Amino acid sequence: MSKTDQNLMDAFAGESQANRKYLAYAAKADKEGFPQAAKLFRAAAQAETIHAHAHLRMAGKIGSTLENLQDAINGETHEFTKMYPEMIKEAEAEERKNVLQYFKWVNAVEEVHANLYKKALEAGGKAAETDYYICTVCGYTHEGPHNGPCPVCSAAATAFVKAD
Repeated sequence: MSKTDQNLMDAFAGESQANRKYLAYAAKADKEGFPQAAKLFRAAAQAETIHAHAHLRMAGKIGSTLENLQDAINGETHEFTKMYPEMIKEAEAEERKNVLQYFKWVNAVEEVHANLYKKALEAGGKAAETDYYICTVCGYTHEGPHNGPCPVCSAAATAFVKAD
């Protein structure tokens, strides 16, 4: 990989993190009664997304839909088979019980994501139209409306929101 390609990927990571961070800051500003600061954070987050997408595109990392589904499967599978299991062990060794529990939830959700991507790939990228619902506590993703508690974190059914 050339230095410029590495720079594009590093910039993609930084811009992506800034987007998520600014959206978290916007939610906090809204809760604290600072609507204009929240609006600014959301605007900057949107701009960071434009940057991130451009970096990824220039790095040649966006393939066909089928290639992108396979890449997503590979990434999610790495997360639930290698990345999070290692993080779970470290959180356990450091006795970070709240982090340990959350990592376990996220690990389970990443496997669900991999399976949803596999299903989409098996359908040639043309799966039947459905909406997805997300648990706002752990991120569990469900095809179609979800009734009952979250199967990963046991949050109430009211914790589910329809994905955009």
